[in-house]
Amino acid sequence: MRIEFPQSTREPFCWSQPQLRIGSAPDNDLVLDASQADAHHLRIRQDRRGLVLQVLPDAGRIYVNARPVRERALLRPGDVLSVGSCRLLLCADTARGGDEPPEVPPPQRCTVALRAVAGPLSGRVLPVRERLELGPGGRLPLQLPQDELASLRVGWRDGRLLLENGSQVSPRYPLLLNGVAVQASVALAPDDQIGVAMHRFVVDAPGMQPEPEIVPPPEPPASPLPEAAAGPRGEVWWLIATAAVIALGIALVLLVRF
Repeated sequence: MRIEFPQSTREPFCWSQPQLRIGSAPDNDLVLDASQADAHHLRIRQDRRGLVLQVLPDAGRIYVNARPVRERALLRPGDVLSVGSCRLLLCADTARGGDEPPEVPPPQRCTVALRAVAGPLSGRVLPVRERLELGPGGRLPLQLPQDELASLRVGWRDGRLLLENGSQVSPRYPLLLNGVAVQASVALAPDDQIGVAMHRFVVDAPGMQPEPEIVPPPEPPASPLPEAAAGPRGEVWWLIATAAVIALGIALVLLVRF
């Protein structure tokens, strides 16, 4: 994972450890200025759910895509963290290349949509259908700071869902996929995050997910026979012989008495 600092001259920071500590103290993995962060401000760790942000005790508030986080939050590449006046952009290590998603047949394309998770369109779900364009001349406008203009297009080509810049490109606010700038066009996969300035869209595409592998449940163990529960074979015959001797004794008593 890589962290970039938008609108700053600071060099990107790369890390590959399971945990990243951020704060102003020198023993942190990523050290910020004391005017921006507390001594030990936050921790990002990798677990089975993905990237998990944890705000440390007594630390100031953190914002993820302009939303406050008080304790914990799940992160994905493309998110912007605000710690004080410092902004950190989480980026995928590289742009998508040879691991492009497989082709999707037409019946499975109807479920694909962009879910706005940050920005003025937050909360909206935008179906892609055959093509979705946002920005000037598109289905919905993209509001940018300083009244700049930008547009993006999402559509199908040769069975793949592609993202590309629209007719209007903003030099200050490039089109990002998982935090990496999109130069021409790139194939999209489920849960990818598209960003332009403060806008964030997550690709919801259940039809593009691989079918889960069905594993038959293991056969239940065979029930033990009553003989096995009764004990060893010799113990069973001893009980039978004892019962036979007692029955014979009772019969002799009754015979002598009568």
